[in-house]
Amino acid sequence: MLLRIMESHAVRLRGATAGLAILAGAGVMLGALVAAPGSWLLGYVSEAGTAAAPWASAYRWGLIVLSVGVALLALALRPQSRPVAALLGGTAVFGATSGTVPCTNRCPLPPFEPTTASDVVHSAASIAGMVLLAGAMLLVAASAAFRPAARRLAGVHAALTVPLGGALGLIMLFVGRGPAGAILERIMLAVAVSWLIGTSTLTLLRSSVRLPPWMPQPNPSSTGSRSSNAASRN
Repeated sequence: MLLRIMESHAVRLRGATAGLAILAGAGVMLGALVAAPGSWLLGYVSEAGTAAAPWASAYRWGLIVLSVGVALLALALRPQSRPVAALLGGTAVFGATSGTVPCTNRCPLPPFEPTTASDVVHSAASIAGMVLLAGAMLLVAASAAFRPAARRLAGVHAALTVPLGGALGLIMLFVGRGPAGAILERIMLAVAVSWLIGTSTLTLLRSSVRLPPWMPQPNPSSTGSRSSNAASRN
C-alpha cells in the first residue's frame, strides 16, 4: 500500500513538472513567434527558429523545453498505458529533433520550393511528432485504463487534431505556403498544447494511477472471539 501511495505521488510530481515545462516552452515559442518581423499569423511557425529570425535561439530552446515536458508526461502516464507513454516519448524525441535541427529561411518544403537536408529532417520530425501525438490522444480516448475526464479530454482534442492535421497536410502537399495553411497550423498546435497541459493537470489533480480501496484487516483476536461466541450459541 505504501508503495502505491509513493507511486501516486511520483505521478503527480511528474505531471506537475510536465505541465509547467510544456506551458513554459510553449510560452517562449509564442513570444519568439510574435516578436518576429511581420505578422505572426503568416508563414510556418518554425520560421521563428530559422537563423534569420531575431529570437531563433529562444524559439528552439522553447521547443526543447516543451519536448522535455512531453517526455515527463509520458513517464507520468506509463503506469496506466505503456503504449500511450511510448507514443508520447516518440513525440518528445521528434520535438527535440525539430528544435535541434532548424529549417532554413522560410522553411521551404517540396514540391514547390528547393529544400536542404535540414529542411527535410526538421519537417519530417515535426510531422512525425504530431502524428504520434494524435495517436496518443486516440489511445487515451479509447482506453478504459484512464478516468472518464481524461478520456473525454483526449476524445475532444483528437476530434479536432485529426481533421486539422489532414487538412494541413493536403494544403502543404497541393497548395504550398499560404495564409490558410498558416492559420490551420497555429490552430492545430494550440489544440495540441491545450491537450498536453490539460492531461498534465488531470494527473496532478487526480492521479491517473488507480489505487485499490483500502480495506482494514480484521483483528485476529476479535475474529476468534466472534467465532467462539457463535459456537457457544449453537
